[in-house]
Amino acid sequence: MGKLLILMIVAFVDMIGLVMLLPLLPFYAEHYGANAFVVGVLISAFSVAQLVSAPLWGRLSDQRGRRPAILTGLLISAGAYVIFAYARSIEVLLLSRVIQGLGGGTIGVVQAYVADVSAPEDRSKSLGWLSSVTSFGAVIGPALGSVLARLWGQMAPGLASAVLCVAVSGFAWRFLREARDLRAPSVSHATLRAPRSGRAAIWHVIAASGEPAPRLIWIYTVAIGAFYGTVPIVPLLMSERLHITVANVGYFVMYLGGMGVVVRALILGRMVDWLGEARLCRLGLVVLAAGLATTSAVYSYPVLWLSLTLMPIGTAFIFPCVTGLLSQIVQSNERGLFLGVQQTFGGISRVAFPVCAGIIMDRFGRGSPYWIAGLMVLATLMLTANMESYMRPRPGVVAARS
Repeated sequence: MGKLLILMIVAFVDMIGLVMLLPLLPFYAEHYGANAFVVGVLISAFSVAQLVSAPLWGRLSDQRGRRPAILTGLLISAGAYVIFAYARSIEVLLLSRVIQGLGGGTIGVVQAYVADVSAPEDRSKSLGWLSSVTSFGAVIGPALGSVLARLWGQMAPGLASAVLCVAVSGFAWRFLREARDLRAPSVSHATLRAPRSGRAAIWHVIAASGEPAPRLIWIYTVAIGAFYGTVPIVPLLMSERLHITVANVGYFVMYLGGMGVVVRALILGRMVDWLGEARLCRLGLVVLAAGLATTSAVYSYPVLWLSLTLMPIGTAFIFPCVTGLLSQIVQSNERGLFLGVQQTFGGISRVAFPVCAGIIMDRFGRGSPYWIAGLMVLATLMLTANMESYMRPRPGVVAARS
């Protein structure tokens, strides 16, 4: 529990630094002449770098430990924030986003750390707690970024993010300990296969898409792309329809993150106990789809608040359950690898969704991407068939499933 607490502090501060900049990015990009398509490319650049680096980070953490990977990712992110602070062109903004993505590729490592120190039946809850603290960081960060930008200009949020990242990396170096010795393998060491390469794991998800682990990764891929790939360009919709500006957009994003905190911290654990991971995941898919569709119809503040309420509830139910189930059914010596591969597929989705959403916005109007994304999320319900069988599998069947 002590290791989890320290990791949550690290994740919380790191998230503050990341999300301080994200709501400001569309406004800065438009200031330098970008249209909605270019804004989508800038948002996607983070995910491109993340999807390339995530399996490498995961494989490295399986071999060398979680702690070195987490520390290195934090320092890379700090450098990216400094570049953002001094960016005065689209090209430099793009460079900062790419380096941020390289540092952010350790998210699968963080999730693997949580799985290492949690009992299988508690992993969805522990991942929910981790999500709640990062969501709390997402509550504070956007508002803080708006305040810093208003008081001291464009450089202030980037430099503040860099300082926070360096500070929390020092904290992690001092207090975060390796989790490998606490790892509870999913199967006995005698039955463990030799771990596969990142390329082989990625191909397994594509070629064996009907198996449990690939199904979970595909659900994650669509849902995270639909949410994180479209929500960052919501400021363009809000600016056009409700005249929201850089000075106050952070407060709306703060509410979005705040709902995630409340659901993950106070509701998720009870819902898991009541419904189980499988049914709760299905409910989350329906709620997220409804929230995305509602976003397309935003012309007033009440509808905006409804959409900003439904979407974080849906994601709070989906992501911890999917990741918790995945950590149970893959081999313990491939846990970091497969959670990294999950981030790779999620990253591909987060690349495709913003770019496509930008094109659709420019061509068909600013609400169009959201109802399309909602339909795609709803379609993933077909992948949840027999999901109950994934829950806490017997040790003897884990190797066959993964």
